[in-house]
Amino acid sequence: MKILFLGDVMGRAGRRAITENLPRLRQEWRLDFVVVNSENATSGMGLSGSHAKILLEAGADCLTLGDHAFDQKDMLQFIQHEPRILRPLNFSKAAPGKGARLFTAQNGRKVLVAQVLGQVFMKRPFDDPFSALEPVLKTHPLGGQAAAVLVDIHCEATSEKMALGHFCDGRASLAVGTHTHVPTADAMVLPGGTGYLTDAGMCGDYHSVIGMEKSEPLRRFITGMPKERFTPATGTATLSGVYVETDDRTGKATRIAMVRDGGILQAAAP
Repeated sequence: MKILFLGDVMGRAGRRAITENLPRLRQEWRLDFVVVNSENATSGMGLSGSHAKILLEAGADCLTLGDHAFDQKDMLQFIQHEPRILRPLNFSKAAPGKGARLFTAQNGRKVLVAQVLGQVFMKRPFDDPFSALEPVLKTHPLGGQAAAVLVDIHCEATSEKMALGHFCDGRASLAVGTHTHVPTADAMVLPGGTGYLTDAGMCGDYHSVIGMEKSEPLRRFITGMPKERFTPATGTATLSGVYVETDDRTGKATRIAMVRDGGILQAAAP
């Protein structure tokens, strides 16, 4: 299978980059399945139902969220009626929606997508991501009913992402980090056959401070005092993510490549 995972969509610039470029990439790269992390797609804080529809119509097969999953209050209801949106497995036992789901790709094969939140340096203590992920991976062994297994690791600390990646090795086709909005350069296939990338980066304007217009973050760093709200940068966005090809029999990754399309970052493509 040919799978594309795109990192955190950041505000209007990120949404525009998805709608303008994802249909083209699906066709050019003959993609079977696309996952988009969209937890910052609405004003940089959460995802609204209307913006979720836009991203799905642009060609995403699954939208994952994160620690800002329900910043947009309509998502509390919307996620219950839209199975293509996932919130983290370990967000809260009372949270609506699901943290893992089996999808059917365009080629008819089954794809499992799951998401977990990290605990290190996060603003609130979430449940243990390892124990939350274990029963999901155990129930859907790689090469079984699921032709591919994708895990979105939404963490602040690179060490925790790496630990979760090794935890998934041999049990997932792709384990990829999100949340920090900065793409890392360590795309690789782990010894057990799992494609891994510490952070997919963001789909947003990189002439910014992690997707936010620069002036207010700079003011706060320099003075230690807030003055205005953060607002997403609106320049030309870069689509950032990772492409992986999997073996149809085993579900293991056979190839992985970083993706950077448009904007000011150096281009990268499979």
